[in-house]
Amino acid sequence: MAHAYTPGLKVTEKAVITKTRRLPILGEVLVEKGQAVSPHTIVAKTDIPGNPQTVNVANVLGVDPEDIVDFMKKSEGDSVKKGELLAEYKSFFGLIRHHVESPTDGTIEMISSVTGQVTLREPPVPIEIDAYVDGIVEEVLPKEGVIVKTEGAFIQGIFGVGGEAQGVIRVAVDNPGDVLDASCIKEDDKGKILIGGSLVTADAIKKAGELGAKGIVVGGIIDTDLIDYLGFDIGVAITGHEDVPVTVIITEGFGKMKMADRTFGLLNELNGFKASINGATQIRAGVMRPEIIVPGYEAGVRSDLLDLTKGLVPGTPIRIIREPYFGILAEIVELPPELEVIESEARVRILRARLEDGTVVTVPRANVEMIEG
Repeated sequence: MAHAYTPGLKVTEKAVITKTRRLPILGEVLVEKGQAVSPHTIVAKTDIPGNPQTVNVANVLGVDPEDIVDFMKKSEGDSVKKGELLAEYKSFFGLIRHHVESPTDGTIEMISSVTGQVTLREPPVPIEIDAYVDGIVEEVLPKEGVIVKTEGAFIQGIFGVGGEAQGVIRVAVDNPGDVLDASCIKEDDKGKILIGGSLVTADAIKKAGELGAKGIVVGGIIDTDLIDYLGFDIGVAITGHEDVPVTVIITEGFGKMKMADRTFGLLNELNGFKASINGATQIRAGVMRPEIIVPGYEAGVRSDLLDLTKGLVPGTPIRIIREPYFGILAEIVELPPELEVIESEARVRILRARLEDGTVVTVPRANVEMIEG
């Protein structure tokens, strides 16, 4: 028997997770296969070449390009400091003097007698890659990085901003429908990952940042508050590189949206545990979801966790991802095999789902995603 399958957000208390930690260019791997690592263990490092800067020495000295070598005080490969003399031209027994100083610290990469220009390379930028999570080095990628393997709880959000961070989870509200406002933020929340309910306010994000919190996980956010927090509107590019003090992960969508009971329940169980989070999101090709990882969390399989490997079946928890029910959580009650005509006059496979208020609605199967366990 065939089963429809709609990819969804993973919410599971036990998962095997692998994270590839790769340098942007070739470098040096600092750990070995099988080695235990912590989030802040540096697993690989490299140096990215500095930016080049070009100085038109011939023009400044007022000489022909082919003659600049005669006036250079430095040679190719020499290190220079900002303001240090690069070249000098004197005439009329030293009464007329033209000179060129280095605009930056760096190394002389090229002296061209064709263009009369000198190219300086700024100092290299050191890059280090950490392990991000507690785990074991499963594989070494020579000169590139490593693959780290860990086991524990794994929760995905629908959208996020901000990069990788680590902290201790603190559930800051009582219920998944509660708003995380500034009054929920405590003075000792430095280093914490704060769990909210249906909404986080702009004041709460600001206060959390001021107190040194590492992350916020919540059901929804007002889009204008997000824009104010970032200082710009987000397009379709990958998020995760924003220069913000607190990584924010949204589990349901924009607006005030109750966090799924399943998600809130697991996060409540994880209260007090150390977690690694990442707000990076990419919706288009190569989908990337924001994530919360709690390595080492061990618990018995909860009775409310369904086997979703079969795809969509009656009882499967879903989120509707198209209007008029966008963002609403529901449970499948029926999967008619026949194609049905919808408002657009297209014939598609549909399902019937029970909303949280008990209403049963009919929606195309393509308009839902599973909440995976």
